[in-house]
Parts: sequence; structure tokens; C-alpha cells
Amino acid sequence: MCGIAGFVDFCQKSNEDILKNMTDELHHRGGDDSGYLFYKRDDADIGLGHRRLSILDLSSHGHQPMSFDDIDIVYNGEVYNFEEIKRELEALSYVFSSHSDTEVILKAYHRWGLKAVDKFNGMFAIAIYDKKLSKLFLIRDRSGVKPLYWYYHKSRLLFASELKSFHKHPEFKKEIDIDALALFLQLQYIPEPHSIFKNCYKLRAGHILEIDIKNEKIVEKEYWSVIDFYNKPKLDISKDEAMSEVEKLLKSAFDYRLVSDVGVGVFLSGGYDSSIVTALLQKDRSEKLKTFTIGFREKGFDEAPYAKKVASYLGCDHNEYYCEQKDALDIIPKLASIYDEPFADVSAIPTILVSSLAREKVKVSLSADGGDELFAGYDRYIRALSYQKKFSKIPNFVKSPLNSILGKVGPESIPFLKNTYNFTTRYEKLKNMLKADSTTEFLKQTSFYISFNEANRLLNFTAQNLATNFDKGRYLNTQNDDINSMLAIDYKTYMMDDVLTKVDRATMSVGLEGREPLLDYRVIEFVATLPSSFKYNNGVKKYLLKEIAHKHLPKELLDRPKMGFGVPIHEWFKDELKEYFLHYLDEKRLEENGIFNAKEVVKLRDSYLNGDKQNVDNLWSILMFLMWYEKWM
Repeated sequence: MCGIAGFVDFCQKSNEDILKNMTDELHHRGGDDSGYLFYKRDDADIGLGHRRLSILDLSSHGHQPMSFDDIDIVYNGEVYNFEEIKRELEALSYVFSSHSDTEVILKAYHRWGLKAVDKFNGMFAIAIYDKKLSKLFLIRDRSGVKPLYWYYHKSRLLFASELKSFHKHPEFKKEIDIDALALFLQLQYIPEPHSIFKNCYKLRAGHILEIDIKNEKIVEKEYWSVIDFYNKPKLDISKDEAMSEVEKLLKSAFDYRLVSDVGVGVFLSGGYDSSIVTALLQKDRSEKLKTFTIGFREKGFDEAPYAKKVASYLGCDHNEYYCEQKDALDIIPKLASIYDEPFADVSAIPTILVSSLAREKVKVSLSADGGDELFAGYDRYIRALSYQKKFSKIPNFVKSPLNSILGKVGPESIPFLKNTYNFTTRYEKLKNMLKADSTTEFLKQTSFYISFNEANRLLNFTAQNLATNFDKGRYLNTQNDDINSMLAIDYKTYMMDDVLTKVDRATMSVGLEGREPLLDYRVIEFVATLPSSFKYNNGVKKYLLKEIAHKHLPKELLDRPKMGFGVPIHEWFKDELKEYFLHYLDEKRLEENGIFNAKEVVKLRDSYLNGDKQNVDNLWSILMFLMWYEKWM
């Protein structure tokens, strides 16, 4: 795993020192090696920088930037099937001097051009400078496991694995995008292609950004979309046939992700997803897998005992650590640096802790993210279906006047309900659900912590409502029922922009490579074509995955309520962490900052601290933004 950075500066005001500063800001992503390539052309300054975390071919032969026949590359990630592609290229008379996948990617591009990406099975953010074509290509993997940002303003394009790199270029303008900030307040993350800064974007998953240097033309093109596979006709196969194919694909995906020249471990929660990953990896292996778990003392949050039982049954070398309030307090000041874009998923805290635990013993760790989005594991799918069923019973001649009335009055107009838990947010969701016309729209409403109107009330500015992948439901065809439609949208939203962002930054902050075996593109391409009854069956979530798991693990070890990977902030904030609210959400401090409506925020803060029924997640989001602002602005 690595970090990449660079630029195409048509103003010709960049230099090698700037490139080094941008690249070395990503030292945490790769402390083993660094490399820089700078060209001063007649029409632009070109820079490619790389920080290396050595996983494959630990020798200097894996050094980047790597060059071949007028093509240069810097790359972050792993292409797991590189040996197969390498053999194909050797049959075409290509010669290799290293055992790295970087050289394979470079020569695959030399042979097949951009079509080479169709052959890559892995996670990657790639920058290729083709001097003959006079073009720079930025490429991001299909599922968006690896991050890649780009910034274009006044004839200057920057790119990097993380936003912090851009701050090292003197011409980068730190202008907050208020529309993106409103999205953050609603979701606790900023979805692609948006970022917190104006003129700055996330390269979309499954896309290529082409920069034509001769004419300063920039085009973004899609090469893969999960929606295309959901739109295929659903397979007419038996449960046993589906199980057999899924298990075969999972085994192959897991084996690929053990390819490494350094130690590999597994994040184990004791739930179905991580347990099936661990079980299939440990099967037929004499060497004990190293597994890692974080526990909590608070009831309702602690999965460690379940993980320990699974690890014991499978014979793994198990490691666990119990997270205390002190651990959270130690990590909170670091969050703004690790997540250099506002990010408020509180499970980042245990993810950083389990990454630190794993890094003490291994350099690569596998996690089981994606299982819920592939096989329908979240309760919110059922909630969305329930809401849709209830609201569909309301006749349109009732919905229209009710919408009109709710649009004219606020939640304060209903005094006997205004003090119930989180009432303002629920009131706004009611208004939006009355307008919803599809299951994916109901999913969107259940995914947002607060409404767009609430976000605007918290801000001193009027934000515009940005389009996101939540709106892609209209591209799903009639091959998809409600469950499959929601899974397709969740794959392109929450999984990518929240879960994968969380894991990438947490693992990279300690120099650990995180791998996502359930996100092998062959798995999702097949699962997308399965009927939803294989995923949600008579009230059973993750039906097919559970059936496979029960072949390898006793059902009683796994059959328990889903807990998630949360942190007991509701319990903690009224104790030690309360001071953060009082300091950062101080009225005078908020007024000086000028971004938030100070009176609204303080009212929300005091209501919560006084014991009223308020959702602490909203306050946590504001806190995370203000701590980010203090660090980066």
C-alpha cells in the first residue's frame, strides 16, 4: 500500500521541491521508500510522486515512479492477479526485472492501453503519464477501495491519495464548499464526487480521468458500474447452485488476498462476514491465522467474546484489546489529521485501535467490509421497505394537502410532540417520505442523519442540494426488485464513501495495508444477478452467506443480533468527552468561526447536555467539522 501525488501545471509555477513536499506529506501511507519524477515541458510542469509501503517485492526493483518506453507510473494498491497477467505478457515477449505488480500494470498498459484495467483484479489508484500521447491518466478501482482526489483551478491540476497533500502546493486554494458541508451534516461523510473544497473532487469509483496536456482538456470516463450488473437478467438457479458458485468465488478472492511477502492478519468481529472470511482462510492451512478484535466494557457494544469463540473454534492466533474512554480521548485529537476531510463515523475510533493492534504483528490485514451491502445485512433495508409499505397506503389526495400543510408549519407547531426523541429530524423525514416515490428514495431518507432543511438551519449560509449516487436509482431497470435496488445504491454510497474511507485512513495511519476480499469484483458481478430471495429470505438477512457460513462454523457461534462496530458515545459524552462540546461548541467560538448558526448549535448542545432526548450524532458531526477546521483552515 502506498500514497501517490502529483500535478500537471499549465501555469508552469511548480517544481520538484513542491512535488517532494506533496508526496512526503503522505509518509504515513508508505514509510519504506519514496520517489519523484519531475518534467519541465514547454507547455506544462509534470510531477509524479510516490511513498511506498513494501508488500510485494521488498527489493529496490519495486521502486516507483517506474518507467518503460516513454510511460511513467505511480500507483497505490494491489493487483492480486498480477502473476496471471504477467504470464500472458511474457507469452507476448515482455521481459520483467522485478516481482512487483507495478511493473505488470505498466507493461499491461503498454500492450493494451486503458483496456488493461479490465484485466486488473484488485484495489488501485493509478497515475500513468504517457509521453507519446501527451496525456496523464488517473484510474480508480471498481469499488472505490483506494482513494484518489483531484483538484483543478486556473490551469493547474493536482492529484493525490489524500487531501492533505494539496495543502503543500502553494497555489492550492482552501475554499470550503458549503453545499458539500451540508451533505456532510446530513450523512456524516461527503459522497463522491464531492469534497469539502471547491474545485476539488474525488475521482469516481470505476472511472478514468484523462488529462490531455496539449490542449488542457479533462474528461472523466466510466469503465465499470455495479448498476450494469444489477440491470442484467436475474439468474434462474437453485440455492445449492448459488451457494456453490458464491463459495468458489469467495475462496478465490480470499486466496488472492493472501498473496504477500509480509505477514497477513484478519479483523475478526465474530459476526457472519468476518467469521466466514476467517473460516475459509484458515481451512486447509496448518499455520495459524492472526486475528484481531476490539472490545468494549459497555453492554450492547462488546463483540469481543463472540470473536474469541470463533477464533478458538477455528484455531487462530487471536489478539484482542478492550477500548476504554481514555483510548477514545487519545484518538479524538488525531481524527482531523487522519481524516483530512470532515468525517464523523464514530466507529473510526475502534477501527484505528484495531489497526494499531494488528500493525504490531502484521503489515497486511483483511477485513470483511461489503458483506452487508452484497447480501442485505442492514436493518435499514427492512425499515425502508416498512416505510414504503405504510406510505403507499396513503392516497395521493391526502398526501398532497398534507405536504402543503407540513411545508407551511414547523415542528414547533406540534407542542405535544416537540419534546419527544429527535422529533425535529423525524418531522422532516416525514415530509420527505410523503414525497418519496421509490424504495431507493426511502433508503436515502433512512440513511440521512438529518434533512437538508435541518442542515441549512444549522449553517449561516444557504446551501444548494447536490446530486449524489443516492439519486442513481432511476438507472436501475425492472430486473431489480426493492431489495436489489437498495443494495445497488448502498454499494455506491455508504459502503464506498463511509466504510471504505474509514478503513483506508485508519489502516494507513499506522502503515497497515487493509484488504477487502468481499469486494472482489467477480463476487459482486455474480451476486448482483441473483434474485433478492437469496439475500433476504422470509425475514432472514444475508440468507445465502449465512447458509455458507453454517457449513464451516456451528450456527450457535454466529446466530445473534447484529451489533455493528460502534462506540458508546452516548454514555461517554456526558462524562469526560463532554468537555469537547463545551469547548468547540462555545457560542462565541462559533460566532467567530462564522460558518454555523451559533444560537441553533448551542441550543442543540444545551438540550442534549441537559438530558433532553436529542440525537448526539448531530453534535458529533459538528464537533468533527470544527476540529477539522481548526487543523486545516
